[in-house]
Amino acid sequence: MTPLSQVEHAVDLRRSVGAWHGGGPIGFVPTMGALHAGHERLIEQARRECARVVVSIFVNPLQFDRADDLERYPRTIEADAAICARLGVDLLFLPTLQEMYPTPPACTVDPGTLAEHLCGAYRPGHFRGVATVVLKLLNIVGADRAYFGEKDAQQLAIVRRMVADFNVPVTIVGVPTIREGDGLALSSRNVRLNAQERLLAPRLHQALGTADHLIAGGNTDADAVKNAATRVIGSDDLLRLEYFEIVDPDTLQPVEAIAGPVLVAGALWVGGTRLIDNCRSAPTSPRH
Repeated sequence: MTPLSQVEHAVDLRRSVGAWHGGGPIGFVPTMGALHAGHERLIEQARRECARVVVSIFVNPLQFDRADDLERYPRTIEADAAICARLGVDLLFLPTLQEMYPTPPACTVDPGTLAEHLCGAYRPGHFRGVATVVLKLLNIVGADRAYFGEKDAQQLAIVRRMVADFNVPVTIVGVPTIREGDGLALSSRNVRLNAQERLLAPRLHQALGTADHLIAGGNTDADAVKNAATRVIGSDDLLRLEYFEIVDPDTLQPVEAIAGPVLVAGALWVGGTRLIDNCRSAPTSPRH
């Protein structure tokens, strides 16, 4: 196995990536570390589709609305580097806070109406932080393709719109969500769940499945679908539903009548851990 190259400074990364141009597409997987099978799927797809692959690990303080969440975010650099090496990553970018933000940024990216609902309504400033750091990373790396998980559907929609609006020369690739056997979407935060909480965690996925079934079956009343789906979550002292919404998949604005494809998304607190998940759904076309 070829030793994994690691750099901390943007100038060194640009020097390495610059030497690759002309030798095939360059893929980029931006992460905050604590890599799991979901991240591995991103890297594997990048590896299949690109001649070279860069992975970044940076826990971005701009996107955390709670100091305790930033402090508790898992940091497992050695294990992450071993995963990257095993999967054939060409270069691991490990910028420091000083490298990414030598001074507090005066200019940030406003995600606009795409951040009004879903997670954006409950995490003020979160997507401004996400869009800002992603734009910085895309500019630093200069990759041809960048890979993001579909579990973070709102993030993916915002990144796609930002890239289009700012004419960033990169293709954004969405990669399907990886799940545990009981449907729980993989997340770096899942390690916080204790045994009892872990048993309850799939409830959000089950509610999404109910909504998808109802929509596919022809139910067009969004409120009725939401009410039926959220009843699946049930009542437990460890559970608190933050939101469960049905929105347009492109604008992320809520819909009242379901007439075509929609995004169904939710956030559920299980104990002290916030889990998000989503699915795309559409009414089944009538048979002729």
